[in-house]
Amino acid sequence: MTDPAAIAVPEELAAKLSPTAAANLKRFLTEPQYIAERARAAALVEAADVEQIDALFWQVIPFGTGGRRGPMGDFGPATINERTIAESAQGLAVYAKQADADIQSGRRAGKAVVAHDTRNNSRLFAEVTARTLAGNGFEVYLFDSHRSTPLLSFAVRHLGCDVGVMITASHNPPADNGFKAYWSTGGQVLAPHDKGIIEAVLAVEEVHQTDLDDPKIHAAGSEVDEAFWKAVTDLSLCDHRDIPALFSPLHGVGETVCHEVVKRAGFDVEVFEPHRTPDGDFPNVDAHFPNPERTEVFAPLIDHAKTSGAEVILASDPDADRLGVVVKGSDGTFERLSGNQVGALLTDYVCRQRSSELTADHFVVYTLVTTPLIGAIARGHGLKVIDQLLVGFKYIGHAMDEHGPDKFVFGAEESLGYLAGQYARDKDAGIAALYTLEAAAELRAGGKTLLDRLDELYAEHGYFWEGQTSKVCPGASGAQQIANICDAFRNDPPKDLAGVTLTSVRDFGQHEVRDLPANTKSADLPEPRGNVLMFEGGKGDLTVRIAVRPSGTEPKIKFYLFAQHAVPDAASLATVKSQTAGQINAVKGALSAWLDGVAG
Repeated sequence: MTDPAAIAVPEELAAKLSPTAAANLKRFLTEPQYIAERARAAALVEAADVEQIDALFWQVIPFGTGGRRGPMGDFGPATINERTIAESAQGLAVYAKQADADIQSGRRAGKAVVAHDTRNNSRLFAEVTARTLAGNGFEVYLFDSHRSTPLLSFAVRHLGCDVGVMITASHNPPADNGFKAYWSTGGQVLAPHDKGIIEAVLAVEEVHQTDLDDPKIHAAGSEVDEAFWKAVTDLSLCDHRDIPALFSPLHGVGETVCHEVVKRAGFDVEVFEPHRTPDGDFPNVDAHFPNPERTEVFAPLIDHAKTSGAEVILASDPDADRLGVVVKGSDGTFERLSGNQVGALLTDYVCRQRSSELTADHFVVYTLVTTPLIGAIARGHGLKVIDQLLVGFKYIGHAMDEHGPDKFVFGAEESLGYLAGQYARDKDAGIAALYTLEAAAELRAGGKTLLDRLDELYAEHGYFWEGQTSKVCPGASGAQQIANICDAFRNDPPKDLAGVTLTSVRDFGQHEVRDLPANTKSADLPEPRGNVLMFEGGKGDLTVRIAVRPSGTEPKIKFYLFAQHAVPDAASLATVKSQTAGQINAVKGALSAWLDGVAG
């Protein structure tokens, strides 16, 4: 084969590639830092493999709401591989030095902690990260085996680190992996640090690495584990422990967090054996897709619970920062609770248990695509509510520090993320498991279930319905399709969906509120800024909101739907639920038809 350094991208081939793929491929063929990958890139050029080139080069994976995440590959900036991970760690190290004069000057060494989940290649990528950070002069704590994301957040604070890295792709399919960057607060990086890091990553020309036996790399293990477990179990709010329960880690790290926490707190919870073994292929999970938001992953758990007698079923995602919940109702059937419903129930539980000590200065936090029922419950207890946050738990962590962690009561996001206490700045399936079982056990002692309590909350505060749908748009063409859909919603949005009249939109990208149907500006919108559109409208006694948001970690655009309806009395709740569901199903159908028209 011809010397790859002498190979240019033929014009005929370049014309068939997306512009970004052509530009990134040219970098790999010409710039010295990519010499190790150049022969493979040149082979693709000689083979004129347009599909593979686009898949490997169509983007440089950016930092989104959950860090850097994507499909694994042998090489290429659009995949997660050793080079991508090393560049991420190198950029993080460079930026951390720039952000701290003492580290930059050498007056002190930077400190970092690295953890990983059970995914394929996670250990390898964690070691690459540790070697790179140490190669840049950082003292690095590397966990001796798989750990959870909330433990990593805790460890950053506990060990006094400047940065932390979690190797995980959260609940994504087996083909994916990722790099979550954490700042000294224990929270995921925010602006301006996120942009500063990616700029530093893009500027990487040489990766500085050392060996794993470098004395700057230290093993982290049981001491941090013990401190973490104590921090979580110390937050217990009641003594009720009588609740038959079943737990699945979905082949991830959850047994080291959820099960360990509830066991130490005094619960007797069975671990579902088919999902117990750590395995990055997630072999016994439906479709090998370990997302506890999916009802399908609970099917074998429900079958088991019918014979074991479990009344509450819990499942954490592979890095154990999200918790899914299924509850047995009074009629004997099992129902999966949404993240919004769990968030509301846990907010209610914490507020009730802590009612004697809470003041008007205490606050509850949730993102703008999370149920406002949480806010209604918190306000009912006289608490402050912080609810205009962009999607991503890092914004909840930031709000904790901004408003005072000593007054923080509870934080939640609809995608199964929850937190209490001050020990971390990221969501934790461990504290969620503890509070879910405590709430269920307390209610069981009174002859009720979590579903019964949810209906009581609806009767008190009104019926709140939430759901979402999404459109998947993979690859370079998909990114453009998502951009086109966002432009259509921004510039010529639907005015009516199945009889629901949309009256306004809050545009967090343009920082303005616009009245519909004219789509004219009526007010400025304060921070935060983000690519989210929140439409509001209604029909009769029904209030409807629709949030439009491109995913920060997956090739899809998400649509969050919210409905709220007054409940005259408990006896009318079933009728209100039925009417609301019928209207929202019609809205979803109208929205789908509108999207088809835009795509066409």
